[in-house]
Amino acid sequence: MMWSVSFGLILGLLVGSFLNVVIHRLPQGESIVTPGSRCPECQMSIRPWQNVPVFSYLWLRGRCGHCGCQISPRYPALELLTGVLFAAMAWRWGLTAQGLLFMAFTAALVAAAAIDFDLQIIPDEISLGGLAAGLLLAPAVQTLEAGAPYAQAVLQSLIGALIGGGVLWSVGFLHARISVATGRTFPHWPGEGETPPRPQDADYWLWFPGLGLGDVKLLAMIGAFVGPLGVIDTLLAASVVGLVVGVSVGVFQSNWKSPFGFGPSIAGGAILVIILPLHPLVLGTAGQAAG
Repeated sequence: MMWSVSFGLILGLLVGSFLNVVIHRLPQGESIVTPGSRCPECQMSIRPWQNVPVFSYLWLRGRCGHCGCQISPRYPALELLTGVLFAAMAWRWGLTAQGLLFMAFTAALVAAAAIDFDLQIIPDEISLGGLAAGLLLAPAVQTLEAGAPYAQAVLQSLIGALIGGGVLWSVGFLHARISVATGRTFPHWPGEGETPPRPQDADYWLWFPGLGLGDVKLLAMIGAFVGPLGVIDTLLAASVVGLVVGVSVGVFQSNWKSPFGFGPSIAGGAILVIILPLHPLVLGTAGQAAG
């Protein structure tokens, strides 16, 4: 067990270093492979011994080895976070196919959460790419490790994706229709001088106040990996995480109107329920009460 957790920690640190590149470059449409890591200030390539996760930052005292500019502590913090999360997955699932799949899933969630926190967007490369991977890989792992019939496992992933994306889409759609009916308006929706979209417009079905379609796609991706019960757990956990995040942002910024993406809350909720699913606790308690 200790060996598995240690391996998960080291792997997570390395993956976290790569995620820093993904988070910076993917929203700008840049390659995440080439060129190699470079200083954001002087653009000089970072040498391998200057790019050891967390330790290089401490050794260089948080500064670029070329120009001496200050490097944001966010970089080692994200590396350390990913390392801890990978260690938690190894502790919970071991170095099994399921454990490794959830590590990859966690990496995608961390990247989505960080990008959404910065820019209030979730790239399709993560959400839709992750959805496809979940529908393909999650059933294969279930069949390999649990012996579940492959068709049944695919159906579970598909239902999870439909529930995840469908619930958020329904909330956004109903909110938009009620807002139009009551004459409510929001910043950037429907837009200055614009009328609300009509049923023949695509935006009528896809453009909602206060909810990005990226959140819908992200939760569909999560449902593909964790199935119907897991995605319901995620919604419950994300609501609590979102409340904590919203209060924290309001307190630290002294501004209760600052917008923030819901993606980090969804991602955090998903990671929590992978480590500690909620439905076994609820169903177990209900079963004891019934008995």
